[in-house]
Amino acid sequence: MDVKMNEDTKELLSTISGIAEEEPELLSARENEIYLKISEAGFEDITPALAERKFSLIGLFCAEVFENTDGFTLFYAFKQAGKASVLVLVREPGKEKRVSSVAGIFPSASWFEREIRDGFGLDFAGALDNRRLFLHECYHEGFHPLQKAFKNGPVHPVETPSKEYKFRQVKGEGVYQIPVGPVHAGIIEPGHFRFSVIGEPIFSLEIRLFYKHRGIEKLAEGKSPSECVALAEAVSGDESMANATGFCMAVEQACGISVPERAERLRAIMLELERIYSLLGDLAGMAVDVGFALVASPFSILREEVFRQNEKLTGSRFLRGITVLGGLKKDIPDSALKELPAFLEKFSRAFESAYDRAMSSSSLIDRFATTGVIKKELVSPLNLTGPLARASGCPADTRIDRPYGAYRDFAPEPSVRKRGDVLSRFEIKADEIRASVNLILRLTENLPQEPVFAENREEAENIGQNSGKNGSSGVTGYSLALVEAARGQNLHWVYLKNGLIDRYKVRTASYCNWQAIEHAVIGNIVPDFPLINKSLNLSYAGTDL
Repeated sequence: MDVKMNEDTKELLSTISGIAEEEPELLSARENEIYLKISEAGFEDITPALAERKFSLIGLFCAEVFENTDGFTLFYAFKQAGKASVLVLVREPGKEKRVSSVAGIFPSASWFEREIRDGFGLDFAGALDNRRLFLHECYHEGFHPLQKAFKNGPVHPVETPSKEYKFRQVKGEGVYQIPVGPVHAGIIEPGHFRFSVIGEPIFSLEIRLFYKHRGIEKLAEGKSPSECVALAEAVSGDESMANATGFCMAVEQACGISVPERAERLRAIMLELERIYSLLGDLAGMAVDVGFALVASPFSILREEVFRQNEKLTGSRFLRGITVLGGLKKDIPDSALKELPAFLEKFSRAFESAYDRAMSSSSLIDRFATTGVIKKELVSPLNLTGPLARASGCPADTRIDRPYGAYRDFAPEPSVRKRGDVLSRFEIKADEIRASVNLILRLTENLPQEPVFAENREEAENIGQNSGKNGSSGVTGYSLALVEAARGQNLHWVYLKNGLIDRYKVRTASYCNWQAIEHAVIGNIVPDFPLINKSLNLSYAGTDL
């Protein structure tokens, strides 16, 4: 890859050079993404210094990338709040398949390390938690399904678990545990919540997820990028547009494909429509969980109207099947787009009426205020993003901090609260619906009349279709894209080898944000848990990949 750096990236490289005693090897760089190969000694020097400079670990992924190494390569992605550039440190465990853990410095690393241990068989010395993450107890020791050596097919579980999963034990006079799940009464994906309480107040919660791991990384292996767009859409149903866009952006960056302005603006319109219907579901769900069905009903009706608008524009209520590499599969007629302003004007009036009804209820405010507080100090260590973080005083928004596509010219209006409670999250999500409406109106003005597919259309459509077979060559390289979904920042990293997907890693906002709930419930009573949970509205599917 060509080494192209903006000023932000150059500053980042200079910072790293000043920290490390030995100069890291610059593997590649683009506008706001830099890869540095680093020795073990250098890694030990750099990571504490990054933590001191308020960098967050936003991703950690493993791949069998470099052919001249023994086994695996680890990629640690770091980002500083308010900065566009992402630093990726490349680390090679070697034959011993063992490296030191960074979870003590970056707590967000804990799940990543456990995931890599399960999937690839690497060990992390000094890890905070060595329990299995997604394999659970029904797989035999030595089974690591993300390795290239493993071929997809039926896997026979062991009859007797080799190790029992040990939950945290909290002991003391009057302490008892309340286990909830993983099977729930409603139509909901599995998740286990184990509360430790004295009376009703919660003083400890441990969550356990990953009961339905789908092996997205393995499913993508060896496929063409165009085949994987539908896979990205299936990561989490209500983030279909965000994840399809993130995946396409990563491949487009790696392949040097430029998306036309009209397509970028239409993508942004659909991303904002997805944000609106997702956040409307959150507002309705929060009201339902405190018994205010009449408050929730108008939000649910508006959500259905947005779904119908989505279908009118694209043919899909969930905006699926329209995003492709290089742009969009089809254009949206101007006649349909011209109806959007009138729809949004009517929508806004109904939304404000519904919001005023909610905020006029002293009983609802009483349940929301001071409940489920997430402290600002947790945001960076756990890499919390989206409305959750903005409700706790952290303004980070990928559309603003690291703008992509049409967001380079059309930034949303930021909204921040400082209390970090359920009420703050309710207010933030309402503000973001308003901001999305205004943003869509701006995006629809003076839309350029041009194709919605890259000029090199044929090349974009055929990436990987004929490459890597019969000795033919194709694009080889890796790229990372960040998108702001309704729940927060989603990360998509692709490694292309001869035009085919060698490794595809997805990390949704939910993956990191789930860990905040263990802190948010402390000091609250058990009946408030459903409300706190709904105020975050995290995706099980988007976590269990």
